[in-house]
Amino acid sequence: MNYEKILSKTALAIKPSGIRKYFDIAESMENVISLGVGEPDFPTPWEIRKAGILSLESGKTRYTSNRGLDALRREICRYTERKYGISYDPATDVVVTVGGSEAIDAAIRAITDPGDEIIIPQPSYVCYEPIVSLAGGKPVIIETLAENSFKLTPLQLRAAITPRTKALILPYPCNPTGAIMDRSDLEAIAEVLQNTDIVVLSDEIYAELTFNGERHVSIAAIDGMKDRTVVINGFSKTFSMTGWRLGYACGPAEILAQIVKIHQFAIMSAPTTAQYAAIEALRNGDAAVSAMLEEYDMRRRLIVAGFNKLGLSCREPLGAFYAFPSIQSTGMTSDEFCEKLLYAQKVAVVPGTAFGKGGEGFIRASYCYSTEHITEALSRIAKFLGK
Repeated sequence: MNYEKILSKTALAIKPSGIRKYFDIAESMENVISLGVGEPDFPTPWEIRKAGILSLESGKTRYTSNRGLDALRREICRYTERKYGISYDPATDVVVTVGGSEAIDAAIRAITDPGDEIIIPQPSYVCYEPIVSLAGGKPVIIETLAENSFKLTPLQLRAAITPRTKALILPYPCNPTGAIMDRSDLEAIAEVLQNTDIVVLSDEIYAELTFNGERHVSIAAIDGMKDRTVVINGFSKTFSMTGWRLGYACGPAEILAQIVKIHQFAIMSAPTTAQYAAIEALRNGDAAVSAMLEEYDMRRRLIVAGFNKLGLSCREPLGAFYAFPSIQSTGMTSDEFCEKLLYAQKVAVVPGTAFGKGGEGFIRASYCYSTEHITEALSRIAKFLGK
C-alpha cells in the first residue's frame, strides 16, 4: 500500500504535538520528575464525583440532547452571568461538548472556509494552528513579546488584518505563558475590531485560575463584542475534571446553530454522567475551586522564585498554572535545554517552541504539582545548570 498516496496531504503536513516528545522519552526512564503535564493533581471534589455516581446509580445512562442536558445549559448560563456578567439563552446560545478541545474544533470549522485567515497569537496552546489548517483555513501567526507580558497588542492585531481575515483566536489566560488580558487590554482589541465582520474565538478554559487579585474579564463582556464572540470554557482545569471530558461553547445563536450541526454529526452528545457531575460543580463548586486556587498560588510563587534564583528569568504568571522562564542565559535552544535536562537530571519540561516559534528561548513548567515535587525538580535543575 502507498500510504503517502492514500493519506490526506493536510494531515501529513501537520507535525505531532511538541509536548508529547519529551513525555514519550520520559516514559522509558525511571525516577523522572515531570513539570510537563497541564493537569491538576487534585482529585475531582467529592460532591462532584458523588453527583456523577448518583446519576449512574439512578440509571441516567442514556444519550442527552445534542446541545446537552437542559439543566446543565441553564447552570452554564447562570454561571456566566454571575461570574462574567454575560447573559446567554440556554436554548440557543450554548452547546455542551466533549472537552473544550471539541468546542474549539467545532467553532473553527463552523466559521472557516478554504483560504480564510485566522489570526493566532503565539506562544499559545498547540491545537489552534493545526485545527485551522484541517478546516482549510490559513493560520496567521502573531508573535507576542515578553516585553509586552505576552499580551496581544492592538498595533499587532491591526497589522495582521487583511480582507481575508475571518477570525481572531484569543487564548487568555494563556497556556503556556500565564499571561492575562485585563479590561483595558480587551477594550483596545475591541476597538480595532469595530466595523469589521471578524469573529473572536475566546478560549477561557483558565478563566478561574487568576492571581494577585486579578479577576478574569471576558471579551464578550466588552461593549459591542458579544455578538461576534464565541466563548470556549470547560470543567477540566477549574474543577479538576480532566478525565470527565466536558466543555462548552457560548455565543451568538447563528454561530452556535452551525457548531451544533458539526457536533451532531461528529460526536452526537457529551458524556451523560459527566454532565450530571458538572451541574453540581457549577452549583456548589466555588469553595473547592477557591481552595485549589490558594494552593496553586503558593506553588506559583515557589516555582517563579526558584527559577529566578537559578538565573532563569521568569516573569510572574497571572493566570493558568504555568511558568514560562527564559533559558537564553544558558546559550542553549529550548529543545536542547529540555533534552539535555531530561537525560542529565531526569526532569521533564516542555520547550517553548512547542507553542510556536515565538517560544524559542523559553521553557514551560507546570506548577500543578505538589510543593515537594516542584522543590525536587528545582533542585535537579540547579545541579544541571551547575554542570
